[in-house]
Amino acid sequence: MTNNVQPPGPLAGIRVLDLTWVLAGPYAAMILCDLGAEVVKVERPPHGDVARTTGPFVNNESMYFQSVNRGKRSISIDLRSDEGRELFLRLVDEADVVMENFTPGVMDKLGIGPEALLERNPRLVFASTSGFGQTGPWRDRPALDIIVQGMGGVMSITGYPDEPPARPGTSIGDICGGLYTAIGILAALRERDHSGLGQSVDISMLDCQIAILENAVARYFSTGQEPGPLGTRHPSATPFQAFPTADGWMVVALSWGIATQWEIFCAELGLPELVGDERFDTSFKRTENHAELEPMLFEATRKQTTEHWVTLFSQYGIPIGALNTIGQAVQQEQIAAREMITTVHHPIAGDVTMAASPLKLSRTPGRVYGYGPQFGQDTAAVLDEWLDISEEETAALAEAGVVLTEGGPDIAAYLSA
Repeated sequence: MTNNVQPPGPLAGIRVLDLTWVLAGPYAAMILCDLGAEVVKVERPPHGDVARTTGPFVNNESMYFQSVNRGKRSISIDLRSDEGRELFLRLVDEADVVMENFTPGVMDKLGIGPEALLERNPRLVFASTSGFGQTGPWRDRPALDIIVQGMGGVMSITGYPDEPPARPGTSIGDICGGLYTAIGILAALRERDHSGLGQSVDISMLDCQIAILENAVARYFSTGQEPGPLGTRHPSATPFQAFPTADGWMVVALSWGIATQWEIFCAELGLPELVGDERFDTSFKRTENHAELEPMLFEATRKQTTEHWVTLFSQYGIPIGALNTIGQAVQQEQIAAREMITTVHHPIAGDVTMAASPLKLSRTPGRVYGYGPQFGQDTAAVLDEWLDISEEETAALAEAGVVLTEGGPDIAAYLSA
């Protein structure tokens, strides 16, 4: 008989108090959750994470919220009250990680900043994600995704020459901040295995934008030239871009150092004369003379469909693929084979389909553990499990306004306003 019981995730037993909201912090916490950590989302009364009011909505439930808070638990504590802070501090005693993405100083003003919490629980990992970090002259400035994208240079190299700046189609500023936050937490937990001590993790979203610029930074400092937008092109390799076809677009990336790929590419496009052309005989020259080369290649690729070219060039080992819409991307057979789309059942919204975890560990892979929690749904259960507080005591705390066990924003009223 086959055993269908899945092993616990690699972070099983790790307890996380997640005070983050909107995107960067929740995305980081979601990664930890997908890896098996118990992530308890601590939401502010009376409405909780503002992401709950961000569309699209199904039965007045935010699918945006679901996409970055799946598998977590939700409790609501009024941290502005003395009783609420004391209750939170007791939870900190039982936690491995505390996460926040408020403007620097907010947690300190509440008396629950990193110094205070690490003194109370020396094994704690305290992770802060902010626009500009906990130090420097801009630490107190607020920042959202597009702000750090603009200030970090990413938007200056996105889009096409001689056109207005463009924002990448996904929230690179937030997502990179979230990814680096998760990495920082994992590193701190690993180090704690040796030292027995926790530490604070300080992630700046602007820092992360600089970190992902890779060859743009290298080009700027090595050549003194300012990188600019190139559309879909690569700054130092050609062909390495999107090409129009008879029914859409495809993307091609000839590998460096494999001269035969250029020869095959030209031959199959019906342009064998380009192989002997000195203007195009190396990737460097093709990049240098791109303005002359591109129109000839475009004219040739438009003669056949995307499927034709992908099938043809794939047999030669040339990197090629369709340029898909989101709808096409999520329906690819490779995505299905890798189980990258999953469906969870939400008690109000019904079946919710979302991207799954890409973390494919051989024994303990990342996976989606459930739907994004309703506001305060786990307050009583977490207080019982972590602090042995009875339902009657929780009810008394709720009556006093210290905790909330239900509520959240009135989405119907919000949408009709």
